[in-house]
Amino acid sequence: MTASAVTETIYTQDFLKFIGDAGDALAELRRTAFELFSAVGFPTPKDEEWKYTNVKRIADSGFRISDLKSQDVSVELADRFDFKRNGFTALNLAFAEFVVVTIPKETSVSDPIEFNFKCEDGAARFPHVIVVAEAGSKATIIESYESAGRSFTDAAVQIFVGDNANLTHYRVQKESTDAFHVGTTEVTLGRGSLYDSTNINLGGAISRHDVHLRFTAEGGEAFVDGLYMLGGNQHADTHSTIDHAVPNCVSHQTYKGVLNDKSRGVFNGKVFVRENAHGTDAQQSNKNLLLSNDARVDTKPQLEIFNDDVKCSHGATVGQLEEEELFYLLSRGISPKLAKNLLTYGFAEEVINKIGIESIKRELDEAVLNRLDVNLEV
Repeated sequence: MTASAVTETIYTQDFLKFIGDAGDALAELRRTAFELFSAVGFPTPKDEEWKYTNVKRIADSGFRISDLKSQDVSVELADRFDFKRNGFTALNLAFAEFVVVTIPKETSVSDPIEFNFKCEDGAARFPHVIVVAEAGSKATIIESYESAGRSFTDAAVQIFVGDNANLTHYRVQKESTDAFHVGTTEVTLGRGSLYDSTNINLGGAISRHDVHLRFTAEGGEAFVDGLYMLGGNQHADTHSTIDHAVPNCVSHQTYKGVLNDKSRGVFNGKVFVRENAHGTDAQQSNKNLLLSNDARVDTKPQLEIFNDDVKCSHGATVGQLEEEELFYLLSRGISPKLAKNLLTYGFAEEVINKIGIESIKRELDEAVLNRLDVNLEV
């Protein structure tokens, strides 16, 4: 460690044991990241980007870090991750469990590529997936998270979609409702590429997912959609940034939230249209359904446009079940509970139906219906 790493953290001894006297470029990058984490710590509500999400419970908790192994990963790829965003991204890179997948040029992969991360009670994990979809390739990736009890997952995913490549991405977070989960996804799109993502957030006591997507050449198209379904005292925060840095690219964003009990949701979506990005088409929508008077949502879709030749829209809604729709179902003999659950499922269905893999869709159907306590035999 250098003289700049002056702050002792609850992770310092684990990090020193892990890094040892390694002197390669990747070890040095990890040291730099840990020094940054030691200096800045975890973000607080004083940071504008974390205004609605207090992570003090994560910062104050100690977790077991084990089974870390040295890895031979291209430092050039690892270094492209913007670990300076905040303390979570810095800590992830310091302890990163790298998984690197390259989809060769002009190759179509028929079976989904799956990344499943499980975290034990009392443990912390730092998954870091790098996917390189080379020019003209086509593939589907599935990223899923499970946990038992009170645990901490600090995940990162870097995705590079090459020219004319096509990548479908499913992200399913279904950790314990006692767990803490923070994830960062960075996506870079090449010329004429297509990226289609669906993010499902069901678990976690406190969870946060940051998405950063950037078009780097003309003709790219991206779908960044998601569903968060919360109950109890769960808190889920989604922050997205879509950067139209070049002309003639298209982005679509649809996020839906269903909140019950005393849960709280946060959605903050930013779309940047740069000065020379003419021909941009950017659509953004966040809709929320509150099932109790104690549930709360803070939503803030934003557009920053520096070009006149664009087509952009954004919107957000927060509401409850429609009385007329409820009356329609009740008038046909359906019980009040089932009627409410069917309408709630119908609200979320638009995002669920995007999922093109039947096994995931069926699992998600069951998870949502169980959460809603739906009994279709009634």
